Amino acid sequence: MSTKQFGLCLVVPLLVALSAPSRADDIVKIGFAAPMTGAQAEYGADMKNGVTLAIDDFNATKPTLGGKPVKFELSAEDDQADPRMATMVAQRLIDSGIKGMIGHFNSGTSIPASDLYEKAGIPEIAMATSPVFTARGYKTTFRLMTSDSQAGQIVGKYVVQNLHYKRIAIIDDRTAYGEGAADEFEAAVKHAGGTIIERDFTNDKAVDFSAILTSLKGQNPDAVFYGGGDAQSAPMIRKMRALEMKAAFVTGEMSKSPNFLKVAGPAADGAIVYLAGLPQTKMPGFASFDSRYKARFHSDVVTYAPYSYDGTMALLNAMKQADSADPQKYLPVLAKIQSPGVTTQTISYDGRGDLNDAGLTIYKVVGGDFKPIEIVSSGS
Repeated sequence: MSTKQFGLCLVVPLLVALSAPSRADDIVKIGFAAPMTGAQAEYGADMKNGVTLAIDDFNATKPTLGGKPVKFELSAEDDQADPRMATMVAQRLIDSGIKGMIGHFNSGTSIPASDLYEKAGIPEIAMATSPVFTARGYKTTFRLMTSDSQAGQIVGKYVVQNLHYKRIAIIDDRTAYGEGAADEFEAAVKHAGGTIIERDFTNDKAVDFSAILTSLKGQNPDAVFYGGGDAQSAPMIRKMRALEMKAAFVTGEMSKSPNFLKVAGPAADGAIVYLAGLPQTKMPGFASFDSRYKARFHSDVVTYAPYSYDGTMALLNAMKQADSADPQKYLPVLAKIQSPGVTTQTISYDGRGDLNDAGLTIYKVVGGDFKPIEIVSSGS
């Protein structure tokens, strides 16, 4: 072999090595699913941004697992807020080799999908607020936000004892989230001494509430509680005011959104809306998060991004502490994690996967904006 040929033998393997893509085991896939199309796409996009920023921030630390450099990548799917689609998406993500799951967004999608993640042994940290999500004893289910049982106890008591609404009507959208939130609110109202004068329902595709509200107007409730999203709550409160109903309007975190204010317009003023955790201005890590978020996405933080960021960081920190992306190895670490948070000082979970720090803020729409009127801790 000539000297020239020998040199080529050395150079060619070197070029191949330099041009070869990263080995598959250098990539750790993190799954994500939420509604990315349809009426709830705003929620999914907001949630996904938080996950994306967390992965970006964690990758910037040059993480290693088992002594090897790793890169975390997001595998995102659109579950369309549909339970059947959610199970299809879940299986697709599992088959693709994800090592952890952030999502789903809705309780109605998170609950059926959790059966598949549990069977696969993959931890799932979901936005789902229905008590059912963590009530079945799965070791793989964790929450990103306060549960409906925790929120309902706080808000139901507050509207009766603090706002002095005694005669209350309830409407829900018959989703796992909406019905569950209404159930918990109803129980708390009754326990606090209030009366439910009517319980009615619609669906999460409805836009006309004339019949329900016209009937309720004749009963003259002090307040109307709605369990569901802003695609229904905004036109609902507009119709209430068009009918000259004087009742207060109370609803949950899915209406703590720019879309609710935009669609409801002036009719939104006076609405009572609750959301898990602290107001953004009081979140311990929000200032830095807000700056990085705006630089990354060129838009303002909406509602869910800080929570999905915290959940993703808890998942990634559990892998780091376990020195492994193997769910069997890091799951016990995640269950006991003490992860620094944006929304609260420390993200940690109880034995069921519910957040230990489970307070919320009650807002009132004043002059077209959400103004915090009460911050309630879970122990209050």
